[in-house]
Amino acid sequence: MQVEWGREDRVKIESIPLLRDNYAWLLYNEGSPDCAVVDPSEGAPVLALLKERGLRLRAVLATHHHYDHVDGIVELVKGYGDVQVYCSEYDMKAGRVPEASRAFGDGDEFELLGYRVCCMLVPGHTLGALAYHLPEVNAVFTGDTLFTAGCGRLFEGTPAQMYDSLSRLGKLPGETQVYCGHEYTENNLRFAASVEGDNPRVLERLEEVVALRAAGRPTVPASMTVECSTNPFMRADDPALWELMGKASPVETFGELRRRKDLF
Repeated sequence: MQVEWGREDRVKIESIPLLRDNYAWLLYNEGSPDCAVVDPSEGAPVLALLKERGLRLRAVLATHHHYDHVDGIVELVKGYGDVQVYCSEYDMKAGRVPEASRAFGDGDEFELLGYRVCCMLVPGHTLGALAYHLPEVNAVFTGDTLFTAGCGRLFEGTPAQMYDSLSRLGKLPGETQVYCGHEYTENNLRFAASVEGDNPRVLERLEEVVALRAAGRPTVPASMTVECSTNPFMRADDPALWELMGKASPVETFGELRRRKDLF
């Protein structure tokens, strides 16, 4: 395990709204200028925020290669020079993440801001998707694999791969906060309600999320406990959903849920 730099206080995690509905995530410790950013789709807004805060960028974590997660990296590296850019081994080999300097596989670990980061390869949305789990912080950065109340489209992977990836994420401690790449929660919950409108937990969460969005507030992060109780894609192993989807296995149920969501 390589120590990148030390910590002076508990890490802070803040959203940086970018593009139309993207989130990059800023991580820093109070009392230290060092920081890291997850999934910067734009460079200029991030540079402006770091300058305002007096922060120094040390690392960029890319969950996957899509432009709306990596397009700001070149500008950030140019602005700060000595910046490490982390991604999956798959994306590094494919040359899909600009300025990539360190690659990780499933189960690899490194240290960031004085905290342990556990890497989870989570194919489905893309084959090189990597989630970053900080167990001491109760945080996981899932990109477009696991959304709050939903999951990403299957652009490269199979239903079986995505089901396995979500199942692994769902085994993280319930207090783990899910930091995903987009503000999609309201639409995802409207889909969930269309699938099982008699689920009171889904309806209650939808009401809460609608109120948050009406007030201009973000709905991300959410706890893994909440996800596992209200996100239909995290419950494809529930026989009640099998019956609703007319399927006989978790993978088939997940595939039907994803098909319906693509048309929703």
